[in-house]
Amino acid sequence: MANIPADDQELTREFSEREAVEQATGLSARLVFETIRREGEEELRRPALSLFWSGVAAGILISFSVLAEAALRISLPDVPWRHIVENFGYSMGFLLVILGRMQLFTENTITTVVPTVIDPRGCITCLLQLWGIVLVANVIGAFAIATFLAHTPVLSPELSDAVTALSVHATHMEPLVGFVRGIPAGILIAALVWMLPSAQGGQVALIVLFTWLIALGDFTHIIAGSVEMAFLLVTGDLSIARATFGFFIPVLAGNVVGGTLVFTMLTWAQVRHEMSEE
Repeated sequence: MANIPADDQELTREFSEREAVEQATGLSARLVFETIRREGEEELRRPALSLFWSGVAAGILISFSVLAEAALRISLPDVPWRHIVENFGYSMGFLLVILGRMQLFTENTITTVVPTVIDPRGCITCLLQLWGIVLVANVIGAFAIATFLAHTPVLSPELSDAVTALSVHATHMEPLVGFVRGIPAGILIAALVWMLPSAQGGQVALIVLFTWLIALGDFTHIIAGSVEMAFLLVTGDLSIARATFGFFIPVLAGNVVGGTLVFTMLTWAQVRHEMSEE
């Protein structure tokens, strides 16, 4: 740096120090909100057909949460700590979907809601349309993979029994219980989406931790649960009325309340005045 003027050396040093401070402190809440807002606006502008096929893929791949959990259950000894380890399998489908950038309905309870709370009149119709497309596509994907799992020899008898047991447990809660347990799941998925921009290479660990906690807490997730619901429906072990009113609608409502009304509204409250000042 001998040939660099002293003023330029000082500017370079200040820039390096400022960059180091920014890396150490991470993104501010306002910048995280802005990152999610831009991502949400991109999602709202995507063609409906792209959203649909991405949602179908997500509905299919989320089944690996159920399969991995069931595979761990039959592979582990029947001891008190088994459920702690087997619930790590629940993270597999979420890793595939989130890192694969596929459309999962519960992610959209924050991502596409953020631009909507800023401009409700301009985005609410697009938001409801996107929610409808993605939710239907996720469920179609869930039924497609459930039919494949139930009516082909892809699963061993032991694994099929484990999937059935997990599915019965997930879908046979009382409706109020399913709704209430859906709220923490919605909050955790929204919090996961909120934290991913600041993860700085730790996305995998973050996804595993949050989704493992959903399984460990026995919270209800509408899309992973739809695979379990669909599996019991196509095998004749669950009635349509019970599936719709006892599981699907209550859990869906719980996830929306947790992800949108609780987490997204709270994050908006903490940054709205900073956003309005710009």
